[in-house]
Amino acid sequence: MSNGDGTKVIPRRMPESAVMVARIRRAMSITPVLNRLTFDAADEIRAVFSDLIGNKVDDSFSLIPPFYTTGGENIRVGRNVFINQNCTMYDLGGIDIADDVMIGPNVSIITSSHPTAPSQRRAFVIAKPIVIERNVWIAAGVTIIGGVTVGENSVVAAGSVVTRDVPPNTFVGGNPARVIRSIGDD
Repeated sequence: MSNGDGTKVIPRRMPESAVMVARIRRAMSITPVLNRLTFDAADEIRAVFSDLIGNKVDDSFSLIPPFYTTGGENIRVGRNVFINQNCTMYDLGGIDIADDVMIGPNVSIITSSHPTAPSQRRAFVIAKPIVIERNVWIAAGVTIIGGVTVGENSVVAAGSVVTRDVPPNTFVGGNPARVIRSIGDD
């Protein structure tokens, strides 16, 4: 079930949940193939990643394995995107990565969560989309939470936890991430 802001609520033991589990199983069969590849196997990495997400990535796409995801089919990647090693993308809510984005090592982009009420935690999954706009740099060890847009040309400092939208042309950092300063071409 979806609402107007792209949020999906997937109740346990329902048809939507079965689809989610099937997608996880599919991803778990593809990611080990991807993660056995070396940096020098760029064409093969692009081919396996394209299979994982269900769309052919551009020849300018670069990824250093290992890479982890819960589905893959809800990841969209632009041109000239670089994803460093050991990244995790929980894509149930949808992840859109625009052109010219750089993603550092150990980054987690997590669209899904659970209710905070103890009695509801296992009842359903909540998933919200994440959008990473053009020319963004996400530094090492960043976590981005569902429902967030990272604005064009922005930089997210290493180790930050992004829980709300990042305005375009800004440098953010911390936990939770806050605007540190504006970015220009100086």
